[in-house]
Amino acid sequence: MADILHRIGIKSSSIDDVYRALTTREGLAGWWTSNTKGEGDKVGNIIEFRFGAGGFDMKVTDLNMPDHVEWTVVAGPDEWVGTTIIWDLKQDGDYVIVLFKHLNWKEPIEFMHHCSTKWAIFLMSLKSLLETGRGTPDPNDVKIDNWN
Repeated sequence: MADILHRIGIKSSSIDDVYRALTTREGLAGWWTSNTKGEGDKVGNIIEFRFGAGGFDMKVTDLNMPDHVEWTVVAGPDEWVGTTIIWDLKQDGDYVIVLFKHLNWKEPIEFMHHCSTKWAIFLMSLKSLLETGRGTPDPNDVKIDNWN
């Protein structure tokens, strides 16, 4: 199995604000994709994320307010289905540290390389949303290659 791992620090934001950006439709649409349906605030909920190149459905599998969010991919590209996405949050001085994990890829194929870079782009969008009030969700995100 292969995993995508990232760490970012979000300055001048409360851990509760970061948690809300990961668990509400409005928050998710503000940094990941403007075409977001559903709420991530209850275990068992399905959140639908749509992009120009396709989309994903995530089932909320674990929540521990304000420091843990976990999703399982239940629909989307075959490479994503069955993978787990985890957000662990902690306050560290003026920063909320986000430890991001996209776990259990079957193998580190070329698509995983693309997704790792895109996750980094979208994590920077999350950081921007919370630090400046404006993220760059799809379709306004940085395009990195011919797959998006």
